[in-house]
Amino acid sequence: MFQPIVHYSLHFLFPGIIAWLFFRNKWERAWLIMITTMFIDLDHLLAIPVFDPNRCSINFHPLHSYWAFLGYIILVLSKKTRIIAVGLILHILTDFIDCLFMN
Repeated sequence: MFQPIVHYSLHFLFPGIIAWLFFRNKWERAWLIMITTMFIDLDHLLAIPVFDPNRCSINFHPLHSYWAFLGYIILVLSKKTRIIAVGLILHILTDFIDCLFMN
Protein backbone atom coordinates (compact mmCIF):
# COMPACT_ATOMS: atom_id res chain seq x y z
CA MET A 1 0.00 0.00 0.00
CA PHE A 2 2.91 2.35 0.76
CA GLN A 3 4.62 1.95 -2.63
CA PRO A 4 1.71 3.27 -4.77
CA ILE A 5 1.31 6.27 -2.46
CA VAL A 6 4.99 7.11 -2.78
CA HIS A 7 4.95 6.47 -6.53
CA TYR A 8 2.00 8.70 -7.37
CA SER A 9 3.02 11.38 -4.90
CA LEU A 10 6.39 11.58 -6.61
CA HIS A 11 4.74 11.65 -10.04
CA PHE A 12 2.18 14.36 -9.24
CA LEU A 13 2.92 16.24 -6.01
CA PHE A 14 6.71 16.41 -6.10
CA PRO A 15 6.80 18.07 -9.57
CA GLY A 16 4.43 20.68 -8.16
CA ILE A 17 6.77 21.38 -5.28
CA ILE A 18 9.77 21.57 -7.65
CA ALA A 19 7.82 23.88 -9.96
CA TRP A 20 6.88 26.16 -7.07
CA LEU A 21 10.43 26.26 -5.68
CA PHE A 22 12.39 26.71 -8.91
CA PHE A 23 9.94 28.18 -11.44
CA ARG A 24 7.86 30.31 -9.07
CA ASN A 25 6.89 33.02 -11.57
CA LYS A 26 5.35 30.34 -13.83
CA TRP A 27 4.96 27.41 -11.43
CA GLU A 28 1.51 26.31 -12.64
CA ARG A 29 2.68 26.08 -16.24
CA ALA A 30 5.90 24.34 -15.18
CA TRP A 31 3.92 21.82 -13.11
CA LEU A 32 1.60 21.08 -16.02
CA ILE A 33 4.56 20.57 -18.36
CA MET A 34 6.23 18.25 -15.85
CA ILE A 35 3.03 16.23 -15.43
CA THR A 36 2.75 16.01 -19.23
CA THR A 37 6.16 14.34 -19.41
CA MET A 38 4.48 11.22 -18.06
CA PHE A 39 3.64 10.47 -21.68
CA ILE A 40 7.04 8.77 -21.81
CA ASP A 41 5.17 5.87 -20.25
CA LEU A 42 3.72 5.22 -23.71
CA ASP A 43 6.85 3.15 -24.29
CA HIS A 44 5.28 0.58 -21.96
CA LEU A 45 2.95 -0.26 -24.86
CA LEU A 46 5.94 -1.82 -26.65
CA ALA A 47 6.38 -4.44 -23.93
CA ILE A 48 4.72 -7.82 -23.68
CA PRO A 49 2.93 -7.91 -21.35
CA VAL A 50 2.23 -4.17 -21.33
CA PHE A 51 2.06 -4.14 -17.52
CA ASP A 52 4.06 -6.37 -15.24
CA PRO A 53 3.99 -5.32 -11.58
CA ASN A 54 7.27 -7.15 -10.96
CA ARG A 55 9.19 -5.48 -13.81
CA CYS A 56 11.54 -2.58 -13.27
CA SER A 57 11.00 0.05 -15.97
CA ILE A 58 14.54 1.37 -15.76
CA ASN A 59 16.57 0.23 -18.74
CA PHE A 60 13.73 -2.06 -19.87
CA HIS A 61 11.62 0.44 -21.81
CA PRO A 62 13.36 2.62 -24.43
CA LEU A 63 12.40 5.98 -22.93
CA HIS A 64 13.42 4.70 -19.50
CA SER A 65 16.90 3.61 -20.61
CA TYR A 66 20.21 4.91 -19.32
CA TRP A 67 20.83 6.52 -22.71
CA ALA A 68 17.50 8.31 -22.60
CA PHE A 69 18.25 9.47 -19.06
CA LEU A 70 21.56 10.89 -20.27
CA GLY A 71 19.64 12.76 -22.96
CA TYR A 72 17.26 14.17 -20.35
CA ILE A 73 20.21 15.42 -18.33
CA ILE A 74 21.62 17.13 -21.43
CA LEU A 75 18.23 18.79 -22.03
CA VAL A 76 18.54 20.53 -18.65
CA LEU A 77 21.36 22.65 -20.08
CA SER A 78 19.03 24.58 -22.38
CA LYS A 79 16.55 27.06 -20.91
CA LYS A 80 14.11 26.12 -23.69
CA THR A 81 13.91 22.48 -22.60
CA ARG A 82 14.76 22.74 -18.90
CA ILE A 83 11.25 22.28 -17.49
CA ILE A 84 10.60 19.30 -19.75
CA ALA A 85 13.95 17.81 -18.78
CA VAL A 86 13.26 18.25 -15.07
CA GLY A 87 9.92 16.49 -15.50
CA LEU A 88 11.55 13.61 -17.38
CA ILE A 89 14.33 13.28 -14.81
CA LEU A 90 11.82 13.29 -11.94
CA HIS A 91 9.84 10.62 -13.76
CA ILE A 92 12.87 8.37 -14.17
CA LEU A 93 13.92 8.91 -10.55
CA THR A 94 10.41 8.01 -9.40
CA ASP A 95 10.50 4.81 -11.43
CA PHE A 96 13.98 4.06 -10.06
CA ILE A 97 12.59 4.37 -6.52
CA ASP A 98 9.87 1.92 -7.56
CA CYS A 99 12.60 -0.52 -8.60
CA LEU A 100 14.19 -0.15 -5.17
CA PHE A 101 10.87 -1.10 -3.58
CA MET A 102 10.86 -4.29 -5.67
CA ASN A 103 14.26 -5.43 -4.42
